[in-house]
Amino acid sequence: MSFDGLRDFALLLGRLGLGVVFLLHGWQKFFDTGLGTVAGQFQTIGVPQPEITAAAVAGVELVCGIALVLGILTPLAGILLAVDMLGAFYFVHATHGPFVENQGWELVVALFVGVVMLAAVGAGRFSLDHVLGG
Repeated sequence: MSFDGLRDFALLLGRLGLGVVFLLHGWQKFFDTGLGTVAGQFQTIGVPQPEITAAAVAGVELVCGIALVLGILTPLAGILLAVDMLGAFYFVHATHGPFVENQGWELVVALFVGVVMLAAVGAGRFSLDHVLGG
């Protein structure tokens, strides 16, 4: 396999992994936890406009997660998810140290870095972006 082929395969794996994580988190907010509960949690931690923000965050995570899996509008999806992770870092995780078991920021930073890289590099050859000429 050539370096370009390996690069495209790595981008596919990254998109699939990150995309599934985000779409599951969006799905959870919409259908398992419920937007009302998420909005209540957001209100407790001081997120502005918690009802609107809960719906926006859930929508971004679900739709952009699907976009990453398909490899469509990848730079836009990456940017929107990066903003989502900045909000999660600021409002929830920044003051809890690095480790997830303490609600720390390690996962949020890893997800942020991953989607920023995809936004910068693109979806690769194995994507709808490539097929559509994007």
